[in-house]
Amino acid sequence: MPLKTVDPVDFEKETGNLYLSIVIMAKRARQIAANLKAELDARLKQFEMETASVGVEADEERPEFNEEQARVSLEFELMPKPTQLAMEEMLRGEIYFRMPERGGERPLLLSEEEESLS
Repeated sequence: MPLKTVDPVDFEKETGNLYLSIVIMAKRARQIAANLKAELDARLKQFEMETASVGVEADEERPEFNEEQARVSLEFELMPKPTQLAMEEMLRGEIYFRMPERGGERPLLLSEEEESLS
């Protein structure tokens, strides 16, 4: 994947502060990573259930399951990294955040787990 240089000033436009923008992007990248991990775990769990339903012992796994698992894992490895996705979202203005101490109301995108805690 080729590297793309980005002007740091582009990140300051949204918040007025480069460091605040970096913190916001880092939080969003963690949310994206958690969502991707949950999706990967769910897809790999399907293979575990299929293996159990077929009655295959742990020692004698079937090659077609291993190939499917490898294909799914490779698919996730080839996806863009969460940090890159968060940076692109910030540049497109798709990340919403709020700064209560400043009186601003830009809601931060929350994952479903974080919303339930609020």
